[in-house]
Amino acid sequence: MRLLLLWILNALALLLVTWLLPTIQVAGFGSALAAALVLGLINTLLRPVLALLTLPITLLTLGIFYLVLNGLLFWLASALLPGFHIEGFVSAMVGAILYGVIAWALSALIPDKDSKA
Repeated sequence: MRLLLLWILNALALLLVTWLLPTIQVAGFGSALAAALVLGLINTLLRPVLALLTLPITLLTLGIFYLVLNGLLFWLASALLPGFHIEGFVSAMVGAILYGVIAWALSALIPDKDSKA
């Protein structure tokens, strides 16, 4: 149940990013759900491998290249989905940062099963 709620919140975060940045467009809530799913799969399967492969350049740039990697993966998701469009790489980087912050803030609202309140 928590995973489904996180998926919906990530789709809402993506819609909020499209509202904040006019250079990123999502066709509708269904496209936002699909984009959130693809972004989740990319972040789970592809990001760890690429982060490991680009570790030397990430260390040389003091971690700034990791932001570039986030933007590239965000842009990759838009290239894979027809209802999700990003106009440029800078928009992808800014959108990835905003998406990460908003998704983190929304997911912090959901209590964990282990925490007892």
